[in-house]
Amino acid sequence: MTTESPFLNKYSLVKGAARRARQLQSGALPLIASKSMKACRVAQDEIRSGHVKFVLPEKVVEPVIDIVH
Repeated sequence: MTTESPFLNKYSLVKGAARRARQLQSGALPLIASKSMKACRVAQDEIRSGHVKFVLPEKVVEPVIDIVH
């Protein structure tokens, strides 16, 4: 992984690959020709080749108000 990677760490790579693998197992077509038939490996190859992007949602944090009487 490089510093330009859209993935923050290995955990986010695993989460992204797992989500894409589930899509492939549900019938989505692969975006690249891969040597492997395993959905998880195909998903990892797609991510590494830049065909699948990982978008982080913006976190909206609501303030917590603790009212003590």
